[in-house]
Amino acid sequence: MVVNYADQSAWRAIQKFLPTSYRLTADTEPAEEWWVNRGHRIHLDTYRAPDAAVKVILLHGVGTNGRQMSMILGRPLAARGFETIAIDMPTFGVTEVAPGPPVTYDDWVRIGADLVDAELAKDDRPVVLYGLSAGGMETFHIASINRRVSGIVGMTFLDQQSAKVRRDTAFDPLTGSVGAPVMKALARTPLRSTRVPMKLVSKMRALVNEPAAKRACYADATSAGNRVTMAFLDSYLNFRPTVTPEDFDTCPVLHTQPGEDRWTPQELSTPFLDRVSRVPVTTVVLDNAGHYPIEQPGLDQMVDAVAAFAASPR
Repeated sequence: MVVNYADQSAWRAIQKFLPTSYRLTADTEPAEEWWVNRGHRIHLDTYRAPDAAVKVILLHGVGTNGRQMSMILGRPLAARGFETIAIDMPTFGVTEVAPGPPVTYDDWVRIGADLVDAELAKDDRPVVLYGLSAGGMETFHIASINRRVSGIVGMTFLDQQSAKVRRDTAFDPLTGSVGAPVMKALARTPLRSTRVPMKLVSKMRALVNEPAAKRACYADATSAGNRVTMAFLDSYLNFRPTVTPEDFDTCPVLHTQPGEDRWTPQELSTPFLDRVSRVPVTTVVLDNAGHYPIEQPGLDQMVDAVAAFAASPR
């Protein structure tokens, strides 16, 4: 069993497809920390910087993990003077999952809110959240229940209450049309703990645009090759936020949309973001970048945009 990223080879295979300047070396790898929350031993990739003015917490989606977030954003932001923390949510990455009921998306949101509080308990530096893929809307859900968040950035903002979002992001239109009610029914049976490959229920084939990189991601059982329970899928597809986009007023929002995203194009996030009117919302398109961005100039554009947003006064 892999207990940390120092002993894992999967992320090293994936990072070979990144530009050389984004690849981690022995001198630039993050520190590995463990944080116990709700019975889980949660893994954190960290670039601690006590003198940094802002902390940025990085949230992966359902096809990535914390180490992949460190590669594309955690280390580059740290090089610009930010403190960064990339979390492995339970059942992804190398986090050790607590015994008991299956982990749900609701758990992810509560854990994210708790992590914000844990970081703010250390000092009062502003905390900005960044989320890739499903992590984008997760930033909104966390900031809806924890108003201490100073800003949120999403690669996408996927409203799973939208039939179009469900249909277009699922494995195929049929899965997208019937998936939510089917998962809701199965989650109320003994099958709720049954694990299914994410690549068979989602459009994981569009995670990256480079075929060889996709094969490397699929080979990683802690990210794109992961399996999740029926209970998790039910909670993700049928999650109901505590705050509507019309009422959201916690903090500013930045949308970093990959220009060549074949999984979640901009048209899937725009309807949700158009409803957010009580805080500033900005969209930056990342040229030539896929869903998990490994291409230039989109990668540099993303780092520039997130750094400028995180450094702006609140």
